[in-house]
Amino acid sequence: MEEKRKTGNQQHRLVIDNREYMEINGVIHVDSFDDEEIILETEMGLLAIRGEELHIKHLNLEQGNLSIEGFVLELAYSEEKGARGMRGKGKGFLERLFR
Repeated sequence: MEEKRKTGNQQHRLVIDNREYMEINGVIHVDSFDDEEIILETEMGLLAIRGEELHIKHLNLEQGNLSIEGFVLELAYSEEKGARGMRGKGKGFLERLFR
């Protein structure tokens, strides 16, 4: 039996075009970002995006929309709630996430 999860008012949607452009809906908070990794909290949990030359092109947290350009290498979700609470755990958490 399939279990459907909804944690907020908005649905989570992720669209990737040719591994070079992403549109994400249901974004709650961007925890950290640089040109190789973006970590954000979504309606469906913590999402880590790894790649090359990643750039946030559009961010609207009121609507929960995010657009990213760059070459996507890896996506990983975590069931851990509250990305804001994950600050300070640093690379230890990321190493566990990307094993």
